[in-house]
Amino acid sequence: MTTPNRFVSGAIDLGEVKARADARQKAHEQGPASQGIATSIEVTMETLENEVLRRSTQVPVIVLVGTPRSPDSEQLKSDLSALAAQSELKFIFAYVNADTDADVAQVFGVQGLPSVIAVAAGRPLADFQGGQPAEALKQWTDQVIQAISGQLEGLPAQPSGKDADEEVEVEDPRFDAATDALNRGAFDEAIAVYDAILAEEPGHADAKQARDTAKLLARLSEVDSAVDVIVTADADPQSVDKAFAAADAAVVAGNPEAAFDRLVALLMISAGAQKDQVKERLLELFGMFEAADPRVLQARGKMASALF
Repeated sequence: MTTPNRFVSGAIDLGEVKARADARQKAHEQGPASQGIATSIEVTMETLENEVLRRSTQVPVIVLVGTPRSPDSEQLKSDLSALAAQSELKFIFAYVNADTDADVAQVFGVQGLPSVIAVAAGRPLADFQGGQPAEALKQWTDQVIQAISGQLEGLPAQPSGKDADEEVEVEDPRFDAATDALNRGAFDEAIAVYDAILAEEPGHADAKQARDTAKLLARLSEVDSAVDVIVTADADPQSVDKAFAAADAAVVAGNPEAAFDRLVALLMISAGAQKDQVKERLLELFGMFEAADPRVLQARGKMASALF
């Protein structure tokens, strides 16, 4: 078993920043939680985004990639289901049958069956392979919950009675001031609004995504339009500042793969504080896209390889 924290593993439309945040909030409200949250689920490629990646922005999701052919896998499935039921929705258990959904198993990059992966905020937090006694499982899941305490959004309140039959659209008015600032090109004002929201709710994924987008737009506003930042970075591949400017330009041009690849390449030749700086910028760029975006998932895998 590894302990938590083992893994340190289109163009931007200014007018759509708030709309995208509102849409994601609505998706959270009307997604898998809308009919009551199951403590244990089975995952396919079609449900991976909502049931695992999106859900993991709220609470950790413990994923078992197993097979009914393995007694250890079946025991883990039974024990983790029981622990999830007892956890009072502090985590969700997700089962992937590698025999019928091999494509999902490949997404997690498992090397053997059964494998268990704790996912939080759309990325792996800790993992282990093989069977484990129930007592060890309980200790491990408790460690996962403790490791991310206060860092995720938390589950939405579940409606009851006649409220369960009423559809309520939730709109956060705190975003209005930031959107107005963005439309005026006042990026620092918008970033300050998002920072204030995050100070109150550190796990607010929409505010974080919007803030990181505003930061990118602010950086781009200071770039000399007469300079080709891509050519400049290619000519000096070891320059962090030039690589960052080129990556920003690639994201805005609708080519995030090029941005991710450039920074991963720089990550591989960096060390110490510079390596941390490049990693943080990569994570910031990832945050501007959906966690289930294949381009982000692929880039996260490359980043993990570069780090470890």
